[in-house]
Amino acid sequence: MTPAPHDKPASSEEERWLVINGRRWRRTDPCLPEDVVTELKSQLGRGRSGVRAAKAAGDDQAVALARRRVGMAKHGLGERGPYWWEEPETARVMRARQVLEELAALDS
Repeated sequence: MTPAPHDKPASSEEERWLVINGRRWRRTDPCLPEDVVTELKSQLGRGRSGVRAAKAAGDDQAVALARRRVGMAKHGLGERGPYWWEEPETARVMRARQVLEELAALDS
């Protein structure tokens, strides 16, 4: 049985990595649904904004919480943690949705 096309690893480095100013960054997992990516990127922006605000206020606890939000969002997007191209699509989508649930719990 042949694997489904979405379960095959990305075929090129350009699909996996983005180079900015000579530094290589992992790209967002291309298999994630658009609504999930949008929400994770929103959470990422909230976290980054929170880091800036907390640093300006000198609030180390708020900086740590905001950095946790950033890290969680980046894991959900596949930009940190296991290489997304080495895992099945279903596991990647499930992880991203789980991260969204965990991020929502931070707001409760």
